[in-house]
Amino acid sequence: MRRSSQAAGLILALSLAPFPGVAQAQGLAAPAANLPLGGSAALLAGEPQSLLAACRAAMAAARAGMAALPASEGQALAAFDTNQKILSDAGARAGLASQVHPDPALREAAERCDREVSAVRTDFALDRRIYDSLRAVNAAPLDAATRHYLERTLRSFRLAGVDRDDAVRSRIKQLHQDLTRLSQAFNNNIRDSVLTLEVAPADLAGLPADFVKAHAPDANGRVALSTDNPDYTPVMAYARKAEVREAFWKLYRQRAHPANLAALDQMLARRHELARLLGFANWADYVTADKMIGTGAKAGEFIERIAAAAAPRAERDYADLLARKRRDDPTAAQVLPWDTGYYYDRIRAERFGVDAQQVRPYFQYASVKRAVLETTARLFNIRYEPVRGAAVWHADVEVYDVFDGERKLGRIYLDMHPRASKYKHYAHFRLVSGKAGVTLPESVLVCNFRQPTASDPGLLEYRDVTTFFHEFGHLLHAILGGQSRWAGLSGVSTERDFVEAPSQMLEEWVRDPKTLQGFALHYQTGQPLPAELATRLLRAEELGKGMFVRQQMAYAAISLGLHDRDPAGLDTTEFSNRMQERYTPFRSVPGTYFHEAFGHLDGYSAVYYTYMWSLVIAKDMFSAFRAQGDIMDPAMADRYRRAVLEPGSSKPAAELVRDFLGRPYGFASYEAWLNSD
Repeated sequence: MRRSSQAAGLILALSLAPFPGVAQAQGLAAPAANLPLGGSAALLAGEPQSLLAACRAAMAAARAGMAALPASEGQALAAFDTNQKILSDAGARAGLASQVHPDPALREAAERCDREVSAVRTDFALDRRIYDSLRAVNAAPLDAATRHYLERTLRSFRLAGVDRDDAVRSRIKQLHQDLTRLSQAFNNNIRDSVLTLEVAPADLAGLPADFVKAHAPDANGRVALSTDNPDYTPVMAYARKAEVREAFWKLYRQRAHPANLAALDQMLARRHELARLLGFANWADYVTADKMIGTGAKAGEFIERIAAAAAPRAERDYADLLARKRRDDPTAAQVLPWDTGYYYDRIRAERFGVDAQQVRPYFQYASVKRAVLETTARLFNIRYEPVRGAAVWHADVEVYDVFDGERKLGRIYLDMHPRASKYKHYAHFRLVSGKAGVTLPESVLVCNFRQPTASDPGLLEYRDVTTFFHEFGHLLHAILGGQSRWAGLSGVSTERDFVEAPSQMLEEWVRDPKTLQGFALHYQTGQPLPAELATRLLRAEELGKGMFVRQQMAYAAISLGLHDRDPAGLDTTEFSNRMQERYTPFRSVPGTYFHEAFGHLDGYSAVYYTYMWSLVIAKDMFSAFRAQGDIMDPAMADRYRRAVLEPGSSKPAAELVRDFLGRPYGFASYEAWLNSD
């Protein structure tokens, strides 16, 4: 998943990223045009007042640059790109800091910066002078990428409401201010809501030995389990006691409750009002207007198509779960939602001979990280060099520079382990977007994998390995695609419903037995995962595919359905429960509120369908590698890099895929995957 601010998708979401400012921690006395490599991260390592001063210097510089735009004598687009980049960089830096920084004072400064940048971004998007300057640019002599950039920029202005009257534009500005504030509140409520379940040591029966060792009883003889993923995921998969799984499942769905009920209601109301002001029937139609899919109605049709395609397999998946549960409890009439992870684990062990606890020792965090770096370096003919002593916001953060031969491409940061008041999911954050000859791209992975300690080797689940590759796919896209002459076309600035495709495709390398065996080394013996076990593991991981897809469609239907109507009087809890019951076999559970901690309702709003839409494209793109016979084939990887990753958003995404495949993308590869065992 890629986190984005509330402002993205509202107005001028041109996917820009870096700028400097007054970096007192570095001894800079005045704002610089662009910070040196690592300069933005250095601000996150400094004092709150330095971050805020840099932010305000960036805003002032961007305002001054935009004010001079009409007199730029044919260079309007270049000047716009420069100044929009300045502003966007400040926002990217603030957005990251607000989610990961350990200091509450700096997080508060970052949130203030984010609000102020959002207000300036709104001013720019509604500034008729800027729009008229760009509209006056003669597109005829421009190269194709620049023409596409200009057309996309003008469309973004129109979607922002630049052509509306003064009263409407004034209301739009107020709505954006409200949405920025509500976005911060919604995300902060999720970030800060870490709940604890206390259990007896005996309740850990079934959990791996390393997990039990890392969760010693306290002075009262109780074990504390956190709703952070490194605790939640293993308990739901391995705890034998159903009552423990049930209690933890319910607690997990009480995060951010009740605060986010009100925040979500207000977000939905303001989004709907904004969409209506801009001439759309609802927010879903507005937010899909610049996506590949085009309209909210088409998004709904796509959800139904995928759900129908997955239905037969989902029914078989559920029957398998119920049959296995009845072996433990012959009277069982249904599978409950807290049963699924546990019984899937049992079926994998019994049907495929794959005990997840037997496999986990091959996925120690350090070896998985090394595998991600080595696999992608070999695949794309790049290399990573550790940067020692770089300024970072927390001691856990690792820094690497990325090279193609001797040419430096950019810098990556890995913030990979949970801590208090840190973003709770897994995401790619842009820190600096690239612009050829001006700045190199810098990107950050923010994850929550188990951290190796003296008492905990930091063993991951197979699905964690897949997540690591997925998120690293976003990062590669940002770095390899961050070499454009236009910051607004840099990296992951493609249509939102394509941006997950490259990251989902990188997951395929974890599903290849040869690749998997090459890096899955036992953390104690150093022996590789046996080839036959690797094959069985990958077969076992296909289990439950139909129910997984239907669950994803439930999330997509919640995301879309909360936004494709007037939300006045809408009971979001009842609606979310109804969608869950429509697309999955599970009934709603009173006292649980999944949607309050569904962070995608902020950044992705109505377009969670994006994940499955992108997966359809990813499966088709990967078919070219599979047909080659060697998924590490350097010629195919280079072709993919040049056609899809490096261009950023210099073309519509459908054209990027066609350039790579030699044809339009289709549904056949996805359907074959869905129906395969």
